[in-house]
This record gives sequence, structure tokens and C-alpha cells, in this order.
Amino acid sequence: MAQSIGLTKRLLYRCYHMALRLALFVYPIPRPKCFKSTQIDIWLAELKQQNIQRLLVVTDKTLLSLGIAAPVITALESAGISTSIYSDILPDPDINEIESGFILYTQDKCQGIVAIGGGSVIDGAKLIGVRAAKPHKALTQLRGLFKVMRRLPPLTAVPTTAGTGSETTVAAVVSNRKQQDKFAIADYCLAPKYALLMPELSQGLPPFITATTAMDALTHAVEAFIGINGTQFTNQKALSACKLIFDNFPLVMQEPSNIKVRGNLLNASFYAGEAFTRTSVGYVHAIAHQLGAKYHVAHGLANAILLDVVLTEYGETIHDKLALIADYCELGDNKIDDRSQKAALVIEKIRELKVLANLPSKVDELDATDIPDITTAAMKEAHPDYPVPEFWSSNRFDHVLQQVLT
Repeated sequence: MAQSIGLTKRLLYRCYHMALRLALFVYPIPRPKCFKSTQIDIWLAELKQQNIQRLLVVTDKTLLSLGIAAPVITALESAGISTSIYSDILPDPDINEIESGFILYTQDKCQGIVAIGGGSVIDGAKLIGVRAAKPHKALTQLRGLFKVMRRLPPLTAVPTTAGTGSETTVAAVVSNRKQQDKFAIADYCLAPKYALLMPELSQGLPPFITATTAMDALTHAVEAFIGINGTQFTNQKALSACKLIFDNFPLVMQEPSNIKVRGNLLNASFYAGEAFTRTSVGYVHAIAHQLGAKYHVAHGLANAILLDVVLTEYGETIHDKLALIADYCELGDNKIDDRSQKAALVIEKIRELKVLANLPSKVDELDATDIPDITTAAMKEAHPDYPVPEFWSSNRFDHVLQQVLT
């Protein structure tokens, strides 16, 4: 029997969404001060003005061994700022990795943190900062919303992928592998103080990672835009991100070393992060997270597989919003007036990008017998937190999952 959401719950959920929207106007989310590669000296000067003499550089072993983190570390050392390097962050960082980073931060008397890496590295750096701000609280005691409530050490996020938007978000995800648990900590103080966007650091990314991270950013932008909590600010950021990705995705596949194209995608990820951290996400993420938890499907890949399927499942509910995306991104013939046709152009464009990058349309790991549990978990995650365009019953989730079943 299909699970559905009753009218009373729907009304309560919408009231909750309205309260979240109002809260943003009362307590705006802080925005990181953003620097480009050409402004690295200005960023260093800001650090020097704060009398910062030693920073913890958080990265991973691969980025360190390939020398990708070296330009930032060299710039810091040349400016007279000493660094302690912590490179034990793994994908989906564990609480023990965070604890080891915090111990190094404390032992070396660091005064701030620089994160050089993808979403896992930046999340790990945020959480090391959380431990520094709340040294007597375990991360497990801080899970959920607004449990930190204390200023973190100055954090600079230097993303090496153009997808997660972690350099501008207020949340971090951590795993407790021993307990087979994964949870988020979210608080305004987790927003990085600085974001340093250096497209040259992403030049060596393999095509598959480039594509899936770009699709992750696109999902953030689209879900932020089609949800009901968009503002003028978030809508503009989401639309800008969509256009940058639609325009530059094909180019980066053809010219992976093109700095300008890489920079455009990095900007898109940043804009999408600014949008979704204020409006939240939707059913694509609700399902993708379950695929990641159960089968360890990479998050960007899960989003890429699901995005066009979920948008199609929404149907006419989101045609107006998708038509606006089509117009802004100049998709198709500008003589088309029908909103459904314009909406179809967006979905078709997403499918074209997936084909261009040889991304799959199915989840090979998905087992049909798991679909009911995945649906239940996705509904639990989405309701009431995600301000989705419409509320789905369980059979809508089942239908989406059946379409990505091999």
C-alpha cells in the first residue's frame, strides 16, 4: 500500500517551510569573502592583519602527493605563515579522522584552518574547527541544527572540485564507521570565513569526476530553484549556475585544461552552493543520499543519474520553473512559447550532458528488493525538511527507482 501524506501534515510542513524562509530574513546566513587566484595576496594580507602565524592545512594524501596543494602551502610559507599539514581525511570522513586533525591543531597551536580539497576535505576542516570551538563536546553531541553556537577558528576553503559548494555552506557531514552511522552538523558558524577559488587546482581532474561534480552543482541549482523557498537572491544565483554549467560542461569535456572554463564551473558551484544552502534541496538529494548510504554510490553520480528522472516525475508542477531556466539559459528556439516544451528542453539538455560525459542512467548496485526501504528512508529525510514543489506518496519514489533499476 502506498504511503501518502495527509492534508494536515501537508499544511504543517508548509508552515514549517514558511518559518524557515522567514528565519533567513531575520538571521541571514553569512557569506564567505571570496577571492580568485589573482587575489591570493589580498587573502594573505587579510590573514596577516589577524596576526595569524600558524595554520592547519587540511587536505588528502592524493592531493598532497600530486602537488595540487603545494601552491597554496608555498604562498602561505612565503608570506611568513607557518603550516601544519593534516592529510588523513578520507571520503566521507570519520569522527576519528576529525579527532586526529583536532589533536594536531591543538598540539601545534594553530590559529586557523585552510581546507584544500573536495567536499569531504572541506567538511572535515569545518568539523576540526567545530572541535576547536567546542573542545569538551564530542561531534556526536553536536549532530543536527544549531548545537555549536560558537565562532570557529578562521577557515579558508579552497575547493579542488566544482560541485559540492561546501566552500559556502553551513553544514558538514561526518561518519561514525564503527557504528555504521552518518550524520550532519549544521550551524551558521560553519560557513567558511574565506573562499579561495583557484581553477588551476582542478585542471588535472579526470573527466568522470569533472562531470559528476558538475552535475552535483547543477542539481543544487535546479533543486534550489524549483523548491518553494526561493528568494530573489537564491533564484538569481541558481539561474547563473545553471547557465554556467550548461555552457561550460561541453567545453570542459573538450578542453579539460582550459583555465577559463574551469573557473566558470568553479563559479557555478559557488553560486549553486549559495542558493541551496539558503533554500535546501529536494527529492533528488533525498533519494541520492540513500543510494550513497546503502551502496556507496558517489553523491555526484547518484544526482546525475536521478536528476532528469525526478524532474520528469514532477511533471507539470515544475514546468513554469523549468521554462524560466530554459529562457535564462537560452535553450532551444526563442520562438517557443509553450512552457511544457521549454521544460522539456531543460530535461533534454541534462540528458545530453550525461551522454556527452558517458555517465550512466542506471544504478547497477540497486536491488529491486531494497526499493521499499530506500523509499521509506527518502521520505523520512525529505519530510518535513525539504521545501519540495509538491509532496509525493511512496509510489512516486518507487516509480523513480524502478526507472534507474538495471
